[in-house]
Amino acid sequence: MATALPNVKQPVLAALKRFTTCDVGDALVRLNVRHGGYLSGLRMFSPADRVGTSKIFGPAYTVRMVPATDTTAPTPSSHFADAIPSGSVVFISQPDGFISACWGGLMSTRAKHAGAAGVVIDGRFRDLNEHRELDFGLFARDISVLGSHTFTRSAELNVAVSYRIKELENAEVTVRPGDIIMGDLDGVVAIPLERAEECARLCEARWKIDEETRRCLENGHPIGPTINRLRQ
Repeated sequence: MATALPNVKQPVLAALKRFTTCDVGDALVRLNVRHGGYLSGLRMFSPADRVGTSKIFGPAYTVRMVPATDTTAPTPSSHFADAIPSGSVVFISQPDGFISACWGGLMSTRAKHAGAAGVVIDGRFRDLNEHRELDFGLFARDISVLGSHTFTRSAELNVAVSYRIKELENAEVTVRPGDIIMGDLDGVVAIPLERAEECARLCEARWKIDEETRRCLENGHPIGPTINRLRQ
């Protein structure tokens, strides 16, 4: 049975989906969201390798993985892929220190059938061609030839998880169930649920300014004075 997620107003979702991760990241910085919600270190692997206009977008359905040897963490009553809500972005949090995959082609097959908008893996995956043949959006830190068996297992579904930004010391972004995940060829951002409406408003305002800036530059105007005039 699919898991329910917090709701976001459909007009807000429709407004946000028009923009890019770059637009959203800039808006979240202005809203003082930590690290602009940028999940640095993730890369688009499918449906192509950072090519084209493909995008994943939707509320996060989170899965916290633990080492397979962990006997104290909870165990879900059913496979986490069978609880994927339609329209969601599956967000898998794999513990550090594993070279094994925690997601594969069969899981993407199930996720696509369940109506998932895509998957983001804080860790590794495998079966690259299978995801591409499915035309299924997949972002991850890296790839592996090893499956999850004997290495990791799912523990908790729809709980807040921390995404570690490895380039910065002690830097993390929290991803909560229902937060809006957007991924495109530039990367992945997490939009806090309560900031979604403000984010959409700022993206729209900045888009109009950037379009006017582009028109000026195409007409030969210098970039410095143009930006100073329009981005007040």
